[in-house]
Amino acid sequence: MKKKSFRGAMVLVLVFWMGVGAMAAPTFQEGGKLPEFKLPVPSEEEHQEYLGLTGKGDFELEEIDAEVVIIEIFSMYCPHCQREAHKINTLYELIGQQEGLQKKVKLIGIGAGNSAFEVNIFRETYQVPFPLFADEDFAIHKALGEIRTPYFIGMKLKNGGHEIFYAELGGFESAEDFLELVLKRSGLKEGQ
Repeated sequence: MKKKSFRGAMVLVLVFWMGVGAMAAPTFQEGGKLPEFKLPVPSEEEHQEYLGLTGKGDFELEEIDAEVVIIEIFSMYCPHCQREAHKINTLYELIGQQEGLQKKVKLIGIGAGNSAFEVNIFRETYQVPFPLFADEDFAIHKALGEIRTPYFIGMKLKNGGHEIFYAELGGFESAEDFLELVLKRSGLKEGQ
């Protein structure tokens, strides 16, 4: 009898725990918005120019001079992020090779729990050409629902706001296919 009671209690604990986990999982809906957060204007002039920003201080994602922003949430300690780094660099190169597209689509990375020092090690090790930002205290990571890494979010910028069109855990098979998906879902493919 004790064995059945113990099993029943364990099932209830597991159901409750799984239910709480499901509620805590981020629910980025197509057409939805990300929670508000700010990032520091990059100190590197080429990254400021890439994002269309000037000066110092903080900026909001909507201030990036682009129609589409792809955000990668990564960690320098994440082996999946390390494995995906070359594919994301290839994605950056593909965007730059298509006339006019480099002004419309921008990439940024946010290092969940990574200090500026750790982000720079990741940038140098994997020769990441686009801006990476530290989230040392996990503030952005927590605001995004403590998502696992790598996590990709695609958003359209319009009318001073943004709209999510893509949110997915994990990497992608090919940079070419991922770019095609981004262009299709964002609506850029039709209106290039």
